[in-house]
Amino acid sequence: MGRKQGPRKGSMQFWPRYRAQKVLPRVNWKPVLNHNRALKTNFLGFIGYKAGMASAFVKDNTPDSMTKGKRIIVPVTILECPPLKILSVRFYKNKKVAKEVINDGLDKELKRIIRMPKKKTNAKEMIEKIEKGGNFDDARVVVYSEVRKTELKKTPDIIELAVSGNSVGEKVSFIKEHLAKEISVTDVFPKGLVDIRGLTTGKGFSGAVKRFGIHYRSHKAEKGQRRVGSIGGWHPIGVHFNVPRAGGLGYFTRLVYNSPIVSSKKFSVEDPVAKKVFTNYGIIKTDYIILAGSVQGPQKRAVIMTYAFRPSKKQNKKQFELIELR
Repeated sequence: MGRKQGPRKGSMQFWPRYRAQKVLPRVNWKPVLNHNRALKTNFLGFIGYKAGMASAFVKDNTPDSMTKGKRIIVPVTILECPPLKILSVRFYKNKKVAKEVINDGLDKELKRIIRMPKKKTNAKEMIEKIEKGGNFDDARVVVYSEVRKTELKKTPDIIELAVSGNSVGEKVSFIKEHLAKEISVTDVFPKGLVDIRGLTTGKGFSGAVKRFGIHYRSHKAEKGQRRVGSIGGWHPIGVHFNVPRAGGLGYFTRLVYNSPIVSSKKFSVEDPVAKKVFTNYGIIKTDYIILAGSVQGPQKRAVIMTYAFRPSKKQNKKQFELIELR
C-alpha cells in the first residue's frame, strides 16, 4: 500500500496568523455595492449577535429538489438583531470622507464610547446644505446597535454601512427619511442570501498538530511526536515563515459566503423562539434572523451581515419555509 499523501494544512491566504484587533471587522463595501445595484434603495448591512444553533423543521420549496414539498430537518443558526439607529452621515469625495454630520437626539449610552458634540444642530438642515454645496461621490451612514434592549450588554456597537441606490441624491433622501427611525433587520434582510463577517472562537496557544494538521511523527522519534521533524537547514541557518510552528489559534477574522435566510421575524411575545432559552446566551428579546448552516464564533459574538456579493446558483435556489424550531 502506498504512502498516504496529503496537501499542507493551513491556508497561506491568511498569514500571518494573529488575533484580530477588533470584534467587528472592516467591510469593503465596493464589491457589495457593485453586485447589488439592482436592489431598491436600502442599507446593505446589519449587526447581529449569535444566540446559538438549533434544528429546524422546514418545508423544502427549492425547485428541482428531490425533497421538494417535503418536510426536512436543517441545521440553523439564530442571530438576535436589535434595531439600529443612525449616528452620523458621511459624504465621500475621491474615496475620502469630505464631510460628516452627526445626528441630533442620540442616546446617552454613546457617551461611553465617543465624545459627543456640545452644540446641537439640526441634522436634516445640515445635510441639505452640504448636498447643495458640494458634488460628492458617495454617501454612507455610521450606525449603532440598541443592544441595551437585549440581555447582552449596555455599550452599543458602531459600524459604517453603505447604502444602495442609483445616485447620491437618492441615497441622501433615503438617509434623511431614516434619521429619527429605528432600522429593523426585517426591512434590510427579508429573504435571500447574506455574507457573515466575524471572528472565530479563540483557542489560545496551540501546537503545530492542532494548528496546521501536520502528521504525528513515529513513536520512536527524537524530541517529541507532535512537532515538525525539521524546521530548516543549518547552512544557511534560518527558519522560513511558512514552516508550521506553535502559536495562537482562533479569534481570526473570517467571512462565510452565501448563508440562506430561513426566516426573518419581528419580536413577538407569543413567538415560540422568544420563549426558548439558548445555552450561554439566554432569551431573545428583539428581532431575530434564522440562517441555514453555521456561523463562526461562540455565543454572544457580534457579527456583520451583508448582502451576498458573489451569490452561487446552488445557494440562491434554496427556499425553506420554517415550520418549527427544535
